[in-house]
Amino acid sequence: MKVQIDSGRCQGHGRCYDLAPDLFSEDDEGYGQVVGDGIVPQDQERAARLAISNCPERAIETL
Repeated sequence: MKVQIDSGRCQGHGRCYDLAPDLFSEDDEGYGQVVGDGIVPQDQERAARLAISNCPERAIETL
């Protein structure tokens, strides 16, 4: 699984990096960003799906 954030949709609620801090962080303005290359380790897939389902703008996409 690989994730990315659509920066055009992200409103900076921060749920992604609150729920999955190993996978997401915030930029200088508080918007979510993917940590590293976006590849989700198998043991972090549940956290990734939780972040995806809790994003109000549905800005997190899987590839």
